Amino acid sequence: MKYSVFAAALLGASAAYADTPELTVYTYDSFVSDWGPGPAVEKAFEAQCGCDLKLVGAGDGAALLARIKLEGARSDADVVLGLDTNLTAAAKETGLFAEHGVSADYSLPVAWEDATFAPYDWGYFAFVHNADAAAPADFKALAASDKKIVIQDPRSSTPGLGLLLWVKAAYGDEATAIWEALSDNVVTVTKGWSEAYGMFLEGEADMVLSYTTSPAYHLIAEEDASKAAAAFDEGHYMQVEVAGILAGSDQPELAKSFMAFMVSEEFQSIIPTTNWMYPAVTPAAGLPEGFETLVTPAKSLLLSADEAAAVRDAALSEWLDALSQ
Repeated sequence: MKYSVFAAALLGASAAYADTPELTVYTYDSFVSDWGPGPAVEKAFEAQCGCDLKLVGAGDGAALLARIKLEGARSDADVVLGLDTNLTAAAKETGLFAEHGVSADYSLPVAWEDATFAPYDWGYFAFVHNADAAAPADFKALAASDKKIVIQDPRSSTPGLGLLLWVKAAYGDEATAIWEALSDNVVTVTKGWSEAYGMFLEGEADMVLSYTTSPAYHLIAEEDASKAAAAFDEGHYMQVEVAGILAGSDQPELAKSFMAFMVSEEFQSIIPTTNWMYPAVTPAAGLPEGFETLVTPAKSLLLSADEAAAVRDAALSEWLDALSQ
């Protein structure tokens, strides 16, 4: 009799589990890391959705789009979180994304009108260095210095692609010359952000391509003020990170619920001290103490999604040619 009761309970639990809807979100590796937003986002969303949120790390940001293109309509993903405005035009061209239906009072420094992709955070690219070391004030000064830098591959990493467009937006036709001058400063090119930042922290480079917000991590989480972001006179390129729903999702309503949750107070409050970026919707309590110490670029640079798509291949060719010499 005891075995019958146990079996019935086991079958009931299995049935309940089978009835629990699963939402699969492809994102970048640092988002799902123990110190990233993933664990807190998963716990918070599951508490209100009655679902199983499956966050899948799929490399760095630019690698997400490559994976979605490869999988096509067969993809297990319901939502892709971690593209940015440098990739959204190419993502739309795939025809794999549906409209999100999200409405929010964004705190972005740019107007947002995109029915396919919704933003969840933003920031400025910058070279992070040890605060006790002098830093160059622009790309030309960096190239003329003996500073060793670690950057990311623009074919797999959104920061890497952002750097290409930063140089292109700041220098236009001079971009090739800038890259040729910078080539001997580059220690290595990593596949993603995590590898590059780790090398910098291990002392393998003087500077690393990251964000103006990166020093906030060290200041707030580690009580360490030894890192700083170099302020460049030609301005800093902005990144707006976004998420979108796959048209082939078998959980379209749940996907829309996640997108709505993404711009909620609960999700947005998680972003500053886990993803170490500015939230797309500023929480009621404001930004955490320490963010006021960060570099504020005197000039913001940002190509529109269509402009970024138009110059991407040429910028990539310039970069490859310069670094291969």
